[in-house]
Amino acid sequence: MSDRLVDFLLLRDYTTRWALLGTVSLGIAAGVVGAFMLLRKRSLVGDVVSHAALPGVAIAFLVMEVRAAGGGRWLPGLLVGAAAAGFAGVLSATFIRRFTRLKEDATLAVVLGVFYGVGVSLFSIAERITSGMGAIEDFTLGAVHSIVAGDVALIAGAALLVLLTCGALFKEFTLLCFDPEFAATRGWPVGMLDVGLMGLVVAVAVIGLQSVGLLLMVAMLITPAAAARFWTDDIRRMALIAALLGGLGAFCGVFASHLVPKLSAGATIVLAGSSLFAVSLLFGTRRGVAWRMLEHRRLARRIAREHLLRACYEALEAERGGAFANKPAAFADHPLPIERIVELREWTRRQLERKLFAAEREELSRRDAQRRWMLTKAGAVAAAQAVRNHRLWELYLIHYADIAPSHVDRDADRIEHVLGPEIVAELERQLVEREPRLAAIPASPHEIEAAAADR
Repeated sequence: MSDRLVDFLLLRDYTTRWALLGTVSLGIAAGVVGAFMLLRKRSLVGDVVSHAALPGVAIAFLVMEVRAAGGGRWLPGLLVGAAAAGFAGVLSATFIRRFTRLKEDATLAVVLGVFYGVGVSLFSIAERITSGMGAIEDFTLGAVHSIVAGDVALIAGAALLVLLTCGALFKEFTLLCFDPEFAATRGWPVGMLDVGLMGLVVAVAVIGLQSVGLLLMVAMLITPAAAARFWTDDIRRMALIAALLGGLGAFCGVFASHLVPKLSAGATIVLAGSSLFAVSLLFGTRRGVAWRMLEHRRLARRIAREHLLRACYEALEAERGGAFANKPAAFADHPLPIERIVELREWTRRQLERKLFAAEREELSRRDAQRRWMLTKAGAVAAAQAVRNHRLWELYLIHYADIAPSHVDRDADRIEHVLGPEIVAELERQLVEREPRLAAIPASPHEIEAAAADR
């Protein structure tokens, strides 16, 4: 095992060296094209192309075998046959979808099944007629270690051409993916762009014939792009990350196949890509499960803090509002009416104490020498802002959104993030008319802090 590891890292083995170069080139190109396919919501088109290319491979083999007397496995000829059949599959699906009432998923399933069935039948005929066709698994599941230098040059050249095309048409493909209707109204050739994108899918699928096989190419097209989606919302970064993940998956798959020769390289490449997808699913910084759970916990803590501050402020307001109506920040350092808060929020005393302990860690509440709970200056400032925003939001929903008062409630947030300054000013005027004693509630956190400083 150690000898194999050293051989791989130093690229001593001829077959492994070319297999690695070819599959990494393919993985990078597949990742970029797959990003556009995923955003275009055409992920299954790659599956149709890969299955539809199978009869093209068989026909190309038979033609070359008859004409060249034993030259049926010439890779460029097989790729031409695969590309022609793949295009035929895409055009058939487009024709059926346009001129019938079948939905897209049913159309793709019909085309996939028909072409794959024809391909398997032609492979069986070719195997009986000739002795050089080889096993069907070489074409469906790939045969990475049979790649030679000439094959790699062809694969790398085609992959480079695909990448250059994507770079040249990046803006057009982006518009096609996100708003094809707008593109059409602006005079862009949406149909031609769509055909061009499908052509790139066909190109990537057929150059993957020798490495991962036609049937596994859909995984190389979509898995890196789907994994990249968990890391960013920017299409440029998504395409770059998808390319990196595609190349890394190919590298890891060939590495595993080299260490354990009995493993199929095509399958290990797909499994490596799936492992990278699983890591992205869990830890992706944009949509990863772990980060979403962390954000959810942060949101839950923030909402609980806002509810606690509102409850404390309103309880103090009911008890001492007459004395401190003009200085909301003056509610700091006054013992909280615990029983009143429990009654107001329908919490148990133990639940309330847990919330107060959590607020104490954020320096929003504290206990005095008699172990009585009270708001700190920062807590009073935050509580005043929370009450203000909540009451302004209530007024907005009642007067502007026509929602019944009994259905109005929302966790406090910066009201300026939701409503414009004119509406906020009008709501504050209405709030003062409804509750004149709240006229001094500041309009912004800065004014609250100033009021606290003036205390």
